[in-house]
Amino acid sequence: MDGDNQTITTEFLLLGLSEESDQEEVVFGLFLGMYMVTISGNLLIILAISCDPHLHTPMYFFLANLSTVDICFSSVTIPKALVNHMVGSKSISYMECMAQMYFMLAFGNMDSFLLSVMAYDRYVAICHPLHYTLMMRPRLCVLLVAISWVITNLHALLHTLLMVRLTFCSHNAVHHFFCDPYPILKLSCADTFINDITAFTEGAVVFLVPFVCVVISYVYIFSNVLKKPSAHGIRKALSTCGSHLTVVCLFYGAILGVYMHPSSSYSPQDAVASVIFTVVTPMANPFLYSLRNRDMKAALRKIILRS
Repeated sequence: MDGDNQTITTEFLLLGLSEESDQEEVVFGLFLGMYMVTISGNLLIILAISCDPHLHTPMYFFLANLSTVDICFSSVTIPKALVNHMVGSKSISYMECMAQMYFMLAFGNMDSFLLSVMAYDRYVAICHPLHYTLMMRPRLCVLLVAISWVITNLHALLHTLLMVRLTFCSHNAVHHFFCDPYPILKLSCADTFINDITAFTEGAVVFLVPFVCVVISYVYIFSNVLKKPSAHGIRKALSTCGSHLTVVCLFYGAILGVYMHPSSSYSPQDAVASVIFTVVTPMANPFLYSLRNRDMKAALRKIILRS
């Protein structure tokens, strides 16, 4: 190994989604607009739920948590990309990169856990409506969210510590707009076997358990609806689960496409696909949950008229 390759990396270069200046301007405009919509939309959801006593139910408690996580998830990645573009720089320090990776993993997986908890809530509401209040007690709701926070933060801490132990040499260009673990691993000049094994074992479990819970919940929901096929029952199921199911398909579809393969096969096209779950899904959540929900629309209308 020559002297150049032995230079220890103290910063990374985030190349973004495009290296052409004209396309970078378009990406900057899109990211800025989408980020502003994400923040304002999710803040409105949180405000509506906190101000309207009719929305103090388990479903809206989980939705308020999801909106909070979406604000944090977007704020971990997008602002740095916007600032770098404005100052004409692509650099991010090593410590900033590790911190960004930690919070991206924590909030991204928290999104996944909240979606699974919301799927269970919808299952109880449709399949056991008479026992809903008993089964979805406030203490249980808080406990489910707290356990999710603990698991996702331990998961993020594990993968960040495994990344910190690696050595990064002269190559520091990341084909992404944030510090994603896969492209960072490709830059390491150390053995990444343990990182890869951990990602495919512990990482797969943390991702697949919520996903399987979502699938099982919807299997029970639709089997229950099909047992008593009626226009009212189908309409109720669609109105209750339609928004959540759309978000689940967007979120899990993008993650399965990007991360369900070895880090060595990571390509710049995966960076483009990751925009769906890091930028599009947090922005779409407020629209999907408010436009299809009469109670939420009424609460938002009250806030707008009051202001």
